[in-house]
Amino acid sequence: MPPRATPIELTDQERQTLNQWMSAGTTEHRLVERAQIILLAAEGRSTRDIADQLRTRTARISKWRTRFAQERLSGLSDAARSGKPAKYTADTEKRMLALLDQPPPKGYSQWSGPLLAEQLGDVDVHQVWRLLRQRGISLVRRRSWCISTDPEFGPKAADIVGLYLAPPEHALVLCVDEKPSIQALERAQGWLRLPDGKALNGFSHGYKRHGTTTLFAALDVATGQVQTGHYQRRRRREFLDFMNGVVAAHPEREIHVVFDNFHYTPTYSSWLNQVEVWFSILSRKALQGASFTSPRQLRRAIDNFVEAHNSKAAPFEWTKAVVHPTAPKQRYSDLCK
Repeated sequence: MPPRATPIELTDQERQTLNQWMSAGTTEHRLVERAQIILLAAEGRSTRDIADQLRTRTARISKWRTRFAQERLSGLSDAARSGKPAKYTADTEKRMLALLDQPPPKGYSQWSGPLLAEQLGDVDVHQVWRLLRQRGISLVRRRSWCISTDPEFGPKAADIVGLYLAPPEHALVLCVDEKPSIQALERAQGWLRLPDGKALNGFSHGYKRHGTTTLFAALDVATGQVQTGHYQRRRRREFLDFMNGVVAAHPEREIHVVFDNFHYTPTYSSWLNQVEVWFSILSRKALQGASFTSPRQLRRAIDNFVEAHNSKAAPFEWTKAVVHPTAPKQRYSDLCK
């Protein structure tokens, strides 16, 4: 004789909840089936009858009748599962990061995903890439730095920053430097029609050299205006000629010049000279990717940019809170602690 089925009696609230599960279109199928089992059991139906109607095993019906009788509605939810044990742990990540702070094996110049996986021994290369992505680590990106070895870095930097932040009253503060040997490169460029009908704008990797020119520039820190001079060479004679022109353009003004021989920039600290920022803007906006057939054409392009720049020039905002020479640090060792 089969064992007696667990009797089911429902409260009004339980019946209403089960019916809502049955009628809601968003309810998971497994919950709908379990609600059916309990509602049919509450009508006094046998386990066999319910199994035949729902076309399932009697053991399945008995399981959910018993679970509901013991835990009520909460018993119809799936029990928590421990899942498959994690193959990789936090220790795996620490080992990889520690390895990145070490030189790569002999014969290699840098780490790669497969090389890291090989050295770790028990970590799949796909897991290595996954950990690198999570940490935002790129193995191919390279950054550069320049460490000042100047023993007088502090006083020199303070002198220059002081000029930027609090220049002498009515004085003119100029940042001066040269950009030597700017090449006049002629490149084949224009629009290229691709087989799929799309058009691509660019230039050929090949180029023809047409000589060089040297550019001297003086940036007015207070206004952002730039005065330039073109020369074929970069000797003392050319520099003095340029500076004489700068001084002549500002008669009867007290002039302070940020340059190697005036207000000294510390060794390997040209970034303290604001005209270097302007040189970078010039390169990006007027020279990069351009084509010139002669140094004269190159100089004309620079002059056109200077004119456009000066028409809407504004001073740079100096936002460096602390100025000090910094050395490269280990990238990942702090993460391993």
